Amino acid sequence: MTKDDIITLPNAHLRQRSKKVSFVTPEVSQLIKDMQNATIDWENSREHEVGVALAAIQVDRPQRVIVIRNNFDDKNDRTFTVFINPVITKYEGSVQADYEGCLSVKNIYGMVPRHTKVRVKAMGIDGHEFRVTAEGFLARIFQHEIDHTNGLVFIDHIHNDPKAFYRLSLSGELEALDYDMTIKDNTELWET
Repeated sequence: MTKDDIITLPNAHLRQRSKKVSFVTPEVSQLIKDMQNATIDWENSREHEVGVALAAIQVDRPQRVIVIRNNFDDKNDRTFTVFINPVITKYEGSVQADYEGCLSVKNIYGMVPRHTKVRVKAMGIDGHEFRVTAEGFLARIFQHEIDHTNGLVFIDHIHNDPKAFYRLSLSGELEALDYDMTIKDNTELWET
């Protein structure tokens, strides 16, 4: 798969709840490789951004599978960890707003409130259950990607705050978007 296989809003499939994966079949293993390839291909097309994670629904496969980059601070490290049927078992820490973007929401960023710490249960590629505790940016990634498996997108958490939407400038800086463009004319959010 490539970046062109990543579906974007307003595609209604992004609003579907994904189905649980019972077994790690060859098809699931191929899906995981395809997701990683699509994420890297997307990143290769973006000068100032890193593809940190992807949910299967973003490549139009409604299965509860997410891949998260092992080192999102190093663009040369293109390895991922796989989380099948991920569930947040506990939210901890405080709720803080920070910038989020999404491969399925073209060119728009938002200030999204999320918990600073989460505990996650998932199945690995080997079929065994494991648990992780994530803090900071990684906790935000888990919440964002697990939202995708439930048919939610980060903009659903913004609640029409006109000062919460941003666009990346050509120089790689986030710039606030105009209220009229983001709230009153939602079509502008998904085009370009």
